[in-house]
Amino acid sequence: MRRLVGIVLTLAVVAGAALVIWRLWDLYMYEPWTRDARVRANIVNVAPDVAGLVSAVNVIDNQAVKKGDVLFVIERDRFEAAVAQAQALVENKRASLVLARDNARRDEDLARADSSAITQVQVETSRATAAVAAAELDQALAALRTANINLQRTEVRSTVNGFVANLTATVGDYARAGTPIVVVVDSDSFYVDAFFMETKLPRIHVGDRARVQLMAGDVVFDGTVQGMSRGIAELDVDAVGQLANINPNFTWVRLAQRVPVRIALGKVPPGVRLVAGLTATVTIVEDRK
Repeated sequence: MRRLVGIVLTLAVVAGAALVIWRLWDLYMYEPWTRDARVRANIVNVAPDVAGLVSAVNVIDNQAVKKGDVLFVIERDRFEAAVAQAQALVENKRASLVLARDNARRDEDLARADSSAITQVQVETSRATAAVAAAELDQALAALRTANINLQRTEVRSTVNGFVANLTATVGDYARAGTPIVVVVDSDSFYVDAFFMETKLPRIHVGDRARVQLMAGDVVFDGTVQGMSRGIAELDVDAVGQLANINPNFTWVRLAQRVPVRIALGKVPPGVRLVAGLTATVTIVEDRK
């Protein structure tokens, strides 16, 4: 009897150990959770549309800004002069058009009154001159609109709600058109990129609920699977591409490929400060029905 009890206990221990090993293997290889997740946000590189000296910087580093707030100002003198010049040209072309139309009308009236007093070529020439003057006025008006747009663009505004990050611009810097000098983190765009091993993907579906736990403070909040990447970079194929590049190697062991899964965040708990780049653990809440 004692020997039988020993055999039963041994089998029970082996079965328990096998069950634990199988559960750990399933947890590691197939359960939809990962500690490799990052908080992301859209980063807006704010660049001026016109070039010139920075005459004012209206924000400080890490400041919260609203969409439409003026971040910095390009020196306006040159652009105000350009508007004045374009306005003067418009007035000049408008006067030329009035004169050309008056001449064309007089020539047409003269031709109707006495066809021998003026040639048809002269009538057509004066009519064409008026048409050219009208086109030149339209061109001058377009130049005036461009000058006004450039003047307005000297005030560079935020296009999103967010936070100024890594501010280095100062008064006196020369800003080049199209070259970013202020960065704004879009506060309305935070999401989580969770990198799941490919063996776990069959248990993840768009619309699934997700549990996001930040490493910073162990804060937990809900999210939803928004989408799954349909392509990742292969180092020997897409060496210089735009696809997500996740290195699957860990020392000498080649791990399963990891695929980015985008998690849309739900309501963030009050007082939680999201920062792009924070590390998080993501667990997909599976529907057991």
